[in-house]
This record gives sequence, structure tokens and C-alpha cells, in this order.
Amino acid sequence: PGGDSDPAVPATPGRAQIFATVVDTFLEKLLAAGSYQRFANCYRCFYELQPEVTRSIYDQFISQLQASIKEEIQEVKDEGNLEALFNSLDKIVEETTNQEEPAWRPSGIPEEDIRSVMVPYLLKHRLYLRKILKEKEEENQKVAESVLAGRDRIAELQQLIQARKQAWQ
Repeated sequence: PGGDSDPAVPATPGRAQIFATVVDTFLEKLLAAGSYQRFANCYRCFYELQPEVTRSIYDQFISQLQASIKEEIQEVKDEGNLEALFNSLDKIVEETTNQEEPAWRPSGIPEEDIRSVMVPYLLKHRLYLRKILKEKEEENQKVAESVLAGRDRIAELQQLIQARKQAWQ
């Protein structure tokens, strides 16, 4: 009815965007926890003498704290190349979403882990070896038939030689 056959799929935010949201949420909660009321209670004497100055100091403190935290987080992101790493991780996840086989995860029991990895490999290898064995057996059968045909031919030639030898004598 709408003319579009593909339904609109909402784009999931990338890891870099999620990280930025987490940092912003952290800052909001940190600043909420450090309310003006708590600040004023810590500096009650100063607050009672000069509440306007206390408010101004609090505002400066909060803005500098917020700027400092954002700057530190940006330095960590830049030094660790987090943006590129998040993007590459998003790309890897996107590439694996269409995989038919699930990714291997350890069970915690080494014997089962080894078995779960090795058994499919060994079964595949056994099929390969059986195929090669069958081919070699068929090849050997052909060679054996060829050898028998050669022996028969040699026997015929020996008889022919013997007959001619006797006819000559």
C-alpha cells in the first residue's frame, strides 16, 4: 500500500554514540549528586556569611569540573583511538550478523570444548580421506586390470614365440 516493499528499519546507534551517551549520563548523575544544597552544607559557615558568593563558587566549580571531565574523557578517546576501534567493532558485528553458523563460545569444560571443535573437523577430514581412499582404490583397480591384461598379452606373446620357434625348427 505504501509503495515501499522494505519496512523502515531503525538504525541502531554505533558504539561510539552509545559511549558518548553513557559519558553524558554519567556527568548528569555526577552533577546531580553534587547538588548546590550539599555544597552549601559542606561550607555552611561560608554560605551563611555570603550565600551569593557561595553560589558563584559552586557554579564555577561545577562548570570547571564538567569541562575537566569532558577533556579527560576526550584525551582517553584520542589516545586510545576509541572512535576508530568502536567503528571497527561495529563493522565486525555487522559482518557477522548474516553468518549462518554461530560463533564458538567456551562451555567451561575443556574436554567438551576440544571435542566440540575437533569432532566436526575430524569428521570432515575423515570424509576427505575416504574420498581419497576410494579414488586410490579405483586407480589401483584400473592399474591391476592393466597389469593382468599385460600379463595375458605377455603369455600370448610367449606362446606365439614358442609356436614360431617350434615351426622354425
